[in-house]
Amino acid sequence: MPSSAKTIKRAPTKKAARKKTPVKKSATKKSPAKRSPVKKKVAPKKSPVKKKVAPKKSPAKKSPAKKASLTAAQKAAAAKKAKVLAAQKAKKDREVKAKAAAQKALARQKTLAVQKAKKEHDLKARALAKEKAAALKARAVAAQKAKKEHDAKAKIAAKEREVARKAREKAAIEAKKQRDIDAKRKAIEAEKLRKLREIERRDAEEHKRQERRDAEERKRLEALERKMHSKPYANDTAFLEELRVLLLDTRETTSAQIAISESEASEMLVDRERLEYDDEDGSSVASDIQRDQLKEYASALRLKVNEIDVALSRLDDGSYGRCDECYEPISQARLRAQLPVFTCVSCRASV
Repeated sequence: MPSSAKTIKRAPTKKAARKKTPVKKSATKKSPAKRSPVKKKVAPKKSPVKKKVAPKKSPAKKSPAKKASLTAAQKAAAAKKAKVLAAQKAKKDREVKAKAAAQKALARQKTLAVQKAKKEHDLKARALAKEKAAALKARAVAAQKAKKEHDAKAKIAAKEREVARKAREKAAIEAKKQRDIDAKRKAIEAEKLRKLREIERRDAEEHKRQERRDAEERKRLEALERKMHSKPYANDTAFLEELRVLLLDTRETTSAQIAISESEASEMLVDRERLEYDDEDGSSVASDIQRDQLKEYASALRLKVNEIDVALSRLDDGSYGRCDECYEPISQARLRAQLPVFTCVSCRASV
């Protein structure tokens, strides 16, 4: 088809070139007066299509030469149009083929990328499966090792418990023997003491000595009664106010120490619950002992706070500064040095 179209297009072009020349000459000959300046301006604005259509409408078409030239021009235009259409079609075919090839290449790249991603995914899955298998195997080995160690420790602990049980039984037997010996010895000593007390009781049954003893006891009780209600520093208000300030300061510091001890004990309890202690190295036992010590220290401080409150109440009624044992006044130096204090130096030393 394209070869025949080329032959058709070439043939009419030569004839049209030969036949178009007389038409142009006739147009120039017939209209010499039409070359006006107005028409010269309008002529270049017209398209080449209008130039071809103008001779068709002219009366020159009635001649056979003009009809032949028109048919040749139409054939040439048709051939040219067919050539343009064929070129456009070929161009469209090439574009369609190029698009199809590009789509095919893109699809191939996508399939290759999918295959590559699938291979990488398979490799990763295999590697992950190997790692999981290795981890499971390692855990199994570790579990077996831990089980063996636990069994060995259990055997050692059972042996130690058996040894400790035997030692306890032996110690209990020896303690029982010792208790029997001590009981016999105490019984002999008790009998001796009973006899001695009986002798002393008989010697002590004297009427006059008993009366003097009773009189001295009454005097002592009366003096004690007076001392029990005494207020040694009731007149020294400045000293009592000084003691009040010292006691309040001591109470505040003691309360702060109680709060710190309790917070440390609670923090140690939280740390024990959060961390896993190893019972073999004794870390958990040491932590419990330290926490118990902090609690005991806090309870001792609370007792001190209670004693300070008692001392403050005694300051209000003026009885603070009196010894609770002998009811004698406590020295001011001792009252300032030790807060609070309820016994004198001699009574404290005799306790």
